[in-house]
Amino acid sequence: MKPARFYCGVFLVTASGLMLQIVQTRILSVVLWYYLAFLVISIAMFGITAGTVWVYLRRGQFSERTLSHDLTYFTTLLAVAIALCGAVQTTLAPVDSVVGTRLFVWFELATCLTLPFFLSGVVVSLALTRSPFPVGRVYGVDLAGAAAGCLGALMLLNLTDGPSAVLWVSAITALGAIAFAGSGIGGKPVTRLPFAVPLQYIKVIFVVLVLGAALNSTTGQGIEPLVVKGKLETTADPPLLTKWNSFARILASDVGVRPAGLWGPSPTYQSADWPIEQRLMNIDGDAGTLAYRWDGNVAHAGFLKYDVTNLAYFLPGHRRAAVIGVGGGRDMLSARVFGVPDVTGVEINPILARLLTTEPGFADFSGIANQPGFHFHVDEGRSWFARTSQSFDVIQMSLVDTWAATGAGAFTLSENGLYTVDAWAIFLGRLTDNGVFTVSRWYSPSDANETGRLVSLAAATLFKLGVTEPRRHVFLAASGSIATLIVSRSPFSDTNLALLDRVAADKQFKILLSPDRDPTTSMLGRIIVSGNAQELQRLTANLPLDLTPPTDERPFFFNQLPLFDPWRTITLALHQRGTGVATGNISAMFTLISVFAMSLLAVLLTIVYPVHPAIADVGRRLATAGTAYFLLIGVGFMCGEMGLLQRLSVFLGHPIYSLSIVLFSLILTTGVGSLVSDRLPLDTRARFVLWGLATACYLSALPVCLPAVLHAAESAPLAMRAALSVAVIAPAGVLMGFGFPTGMRFINAVNPTPTPWFWGINGAAGVLASSFAIAISIAFGIYVTFYASALCYSLLIPAGLLIGFPQRAAGLTANSAEADRLPA
Repeated sequence: MKPARFYCGVFLVTASGLMLQIVQTRILSVVLWYYLAFLVISIAMFGITAGTVWVYLRRGQFSERTLSHDLTYFTTLLAVAIALCGAVQTTLAPVDSVVGTRLFVWFELATCLTLPFFLSGVVVSLALTRSPFPVGRVYGVDLAGAAAGCLGALMLLNLTDGPSAVLWVSAITALGAIAFAGSGIGGKPVTRLPFAVPLQYIKVIFVVLVLGAALNSTTGQGIEPLVVKGKLETTADPPLLTKWNSFARILASDVGVRPAGLWGPSPTYQSADWPIEQRLMNIDGDAGTLAYRWDGNVAHAGFLKYDVTNLAYFLPGHRRAAVIGVGGGRDMLSARVFGVPDVTGVEINPILARLLTTEPGFADFSGIANQPGFHFHVDEGRSWFARTSQSFDVIQMSLVDTWAATGAGAFTLSENGLYTVDAWAIFLGRLTDNGVFTVSRWYSPSDANETGRLVSLAAATLFKLGVTEPRRHVFLAASGSIATLIVSRSPFSDTNLALLDRVAADKQFKILLSPDRDPTTSMLGRIIVSGNAQELQRLTANLPLDLTPPTDERPFFFNQLPLFDPWRTITLALHQRGTGVATGNISAMFTLISVFAMSLLAVLLTIVYPVHPAIADVGRRLATAGTAYFLLIGVGFMCGEMGLLQRLSVFLGHPIYSLSIVLFSLILTTGVGSLVSDRLPLDTRARFVLWGLATACYLSALPVCLPAVLHAAESAPLAMRAALSVAVIAPAGVLMGFGFPTGMRFINAVNPTPTPWFWGINGAAGVLASSFAIAISIAFGIYVTFYASALCYSLLIPAGLLIGFPQRAAGLTANSAEADRLPA
């Protein structure tokens, strides 16, 4: 036997499993909607749980006598499945499908996502339960591989595109199969498994996958999504550039010479008078930013004075401006057109920044980087402004989101950290005494829902900064489908208000709010004249849509369904009352309910039903208490995990960082806790009760302590913020890591027969609890998920004691080895 090769195989398979999970979140963000990225976690849990149950049901078929062959076979099958399922997945169009076929297409997509994780569960289960090596060591390698995969996914996504990343993951998996093949544990089985003959050529498969991954990312003719956000991507006019990274997929195309496109053009704008060569940068398939060919002559970009997004620049005395979300450089160019000599752009996506500054054929097209006074920073906007000591006369944030995020805003987290009271307090704090913060968002004259939330957010921020009359600091105007909010650090002077009124009249912009006139709608008027933050909260919570000001605790700016009031939400959904974002919210909610229903059915059929015979004749007390214990662990752990993912996404600046760092930390520290529980078993009543209370107390303390800790570190570089996130997660992970192995030892001390049932219940609860945790955080705030997690862990104390622990404590240590051999 060659243990090193066996351990290498385990490491590579578990690393590839976590890499696939994170890569799939990026692909689904492009093809579908951002909220489905979080469903990948539950899909992965479901697949792995189902795979382990499958191994249990065939426990007589697999043993140490054929382990190397079995691991090689299933790992090779896993490598092929990752590549094939990834290719099939790119052809599916669940958004664009007609109603009659949509369910079937969703089933196809779910199968493509689940099958690799199912096979991964089979491989890991065999490695943990059939190998002759110490299970603690195998489990440690398992966790090390998974943790490495979390970080490896970031590197992979920044080196290649999404579909190619899937192929590289499949190649890494095939390398794991080669390692298993050389481990020499047992011989060949008597019965040949299906497809065994072609799958025996492991090295050939590995070479083919490596070549396929390399060619796919370099030829431009490889596997790419055919349907993105319900639209077929044709190749009749090939794009100038297609780039992926961990943040987005950027597709640049040549628009040609045409009338200059504006977001919120004035009715007086004569587009035919302003022809200019343009390029469109498409972001994740359903958002766009324009780049104009500019030769440095501001007169050639004078059309930008007709866009309502630039209204704030008409105010005098601006010397320094900053732009959040540079995109194609349009807002930075706008500042220069209005004569601002010093312009700073902060862009989180390095691809967009590179296109404007260094990319041949693109940087010289926009011409911005060649002009004096322009400064670029590749950073998350909120963190950069928290860190800088500079002050600005204008800070502009125009439509910083993707329409993909907005349309499915019930569950998006990508840019929500920019639209919270806490973030806006930072931005306003970086203004000069007479500086202004200007934000443009979508506007619907018939239903100003998103505009209402924008005003609510501005008022709440001003209240937080000590302003008693927010209406004196706010000016709001609209043109077409865009509304621009201008928030002044100081009250608007009569001179500046007269100037804004004159510009609005000249450009025929519609003034929605102004300190010197009545509001155009009663809703906006009631919001802006709220007497204090509490009155504002009560008012906006009781409107038909949820227009409460978003905070870091509840940062869901784009969700406007009042989920905290189920009856009102159901009424809105059934009558389809809403436009823009609200309609997208309703669609997202129905989609999530459908996916949850399918998940529930799949869990019942593939996990719960197959293992239910294991609970027969074990006694009502053990069946009830054990089911409650492992159900609570599944729900409690997932609530804690999802709460950390969502809150740290705001802190770290992007969901991909949150997924990678939080999963890395939780996997590693939960594994440490599980291993420590073997050395320090909870073998007395006092230890067990103390552990349950300690876990519940730490999770309950997070909502109290976390805000101050994260706000204090908001200006730190990404590496320090990541380190702090790990430090916050580590105690929770170690404590929660005790739960599962301790419960299994309890069960084994009483009656080991029903352990498969309890393991299945734990996995099923984890699969379904992810959707539950997201709904809880949106409705009541992210911190409520921590309280829900704490409640679950506190209830473990009576459940554990009811299993029979007090009478069987002496037998725990003797049975711990058998308990640890169960998949964790």
